[in-house]
Amino acid sequence: MITIRVPATSANLGPGFDSIGMALSQYVTLHCEPAGEWSFVLQKKDQPFIPEGKSNLIYKSALFTANQYGYDQLPAHKVTMTNEVPIARGLGSSSTAVVGGIELANQILSLRLAEREKLKIACTIEGHPDNVAPAIYGGITVSSYDGVNLESVRFSKELEQLTWVAVIPDYHVETEEARSILPAQLPYKDAVHASGMANVLVAALAEKDWPLVGRMMKEDKWHQPYRSGLIPDFPHVSKILEDNGSLGHYISGAGPTMIGLFHHAGERQLAALNDHFPNYQVEFLKADLSGVSASVSPALNQ
Repeated sequence: MITIRVPATSANLGPGFDSIGMALSQYVTLHCEPAGEWSFVLQKKDQPFIPEGKSNLIYKSALFTANQYGYDQLPAHKVTMTNEVPIARGLGSSSTAVVGGIELANQILSLRLAEREKLKIACTIEGHPDNVAPAIYGGITVSSYDGVNLESVRFSKELEQLTWVAVIPDYHVETEEARSILPAQLPYKDAVHASGMANVLVAALAEKDWPLVGRMMKEDKWHQPYRSGLIPDFPHVSKILEDNGSLGHYISGAGPTMIGLFHHAGERQLAALNDHFPNYQVEFLKADLSGVSASVSPALNQ
């Protein structure tokens, strides 16, 4: 019996488009045991969105990983999935599947993959590192991948002081749609300005200057000005977060989840936020500092 746990992730943090991401305290847990054929046992809420057979992204990622190391197939397993991460809401649900599948192959085949090897495989599958890097490493990661060269830096110090308030609408925004509305290019001066905001965000994270982190989250020029049109709730949610003391807020990944950053948030403050958002799912999250984890135990039927 193999048990794998993968954290949710939030990408971009404003101007860190396709590069910055963080792991959060929501999880996908996979209980995997040998079986006669591959199958995925899903919670009822996930059944309309996640395949139960070999078209499941977890299986496809596991098989891709096996292929990279000379294996044509994987021994069949039954995978029982417990999922806290909303599907297609901008909290890294697809990355949990990719990273979970890589770890599943790692455990089944005893590949003993280093974290960097896992990340390279995940980037090959996903195309960019913003969600998969924090899902593997935990904490906040700043990464770059051009199809060949891969670099990644992790931040973790003092993140336990922060609360990330995720305000989750009851509709989906598909990543493909959210990417299709982005411009093919930006004027040079605009790109320099947008890059500067991202640079300041990274420096503020390194210095643990949380108020500056919050301000930079709101200064994105890469994607939020375009994607906010897909999220009609954004102005309303942003105002409530600011009125209740958030340091900053941003669209998580492709959306529609919106996240507010709070430093040393108190119980009354969080309770007030809950009251302000009766029509949303509201999650009060912390940074996950561990990333993907796996444990092996004897099968329950033995």
